[in-house]
Amino acid sequence: MVTSTETIHRGGRGARERILRAAAELFSRDGIHATGVARLAEVAHVSSRTLYQHFPSKEAIVAAYLERFRAEPPVPAVAQLTRDDVDPRQRLLALFREPPTSPDAVYRGCVFHNAVVEGAGTMPEVAELVQQHKQAFTHRLAGLAGEAGAPDPETLARRLALLFDGARALSTSLNDTQPFRDAHKVAEMLIDQAIPPAPN
Repeated sequence: MVTSTETIHRGGRGARERILRAAAELFSRDGIHATGVARLAEVAHVSSRTLYQHFPSKEAIVAAYLERFRAEPPVPAVAQLTRDDVDPRQRLLALFREPPTSPDAVYRGCVFHNAVVEGAGTMPEVAELVQQHKQAFTHRLAGLAGEAGAPDPETLARRLALLFDGARALSTSLNDTQPFRDAHKVAEMLIDQAIPPAPN
């Protein structure tokens, strides 16, 4: 999703795609507030007029940027939820595997969480989109918790979603993925408490 400005070529066609690619790069690297419409147009090699023909506002660009993330394959940990060759408990725990990083990398966390925090109530369309995404994610966890045998899958799902988002938020704040290691241990305890052991 993140690209380099050198790969966003000039040209009359594909302006919308270039704008979204520029948004993916700049929002991820510099943040939404720090990225103005003029900078987006510059990196996408389009005029401001062309940009506004495709997107009537910056909020519309942010919403389209997030929709792109919803449409693409999820991050590896979330992708584990759909595997049918691993038992449900292990798929839930896979959410809390420490994400791979490199020494000079900056951990960016959840683009949806980051967007709604940066919006701070000024982008209602984006806030609604993020809310829908988070609710769908928790619903997905509840289905998996039910498969794993949890008598109250909704409660377990809410707690795991809270733990997962908390680990990502703290890792972003610290630029350190240690919170995932701690969250994995807490997730094990939550799952063990919520799912009765199989009879011998």
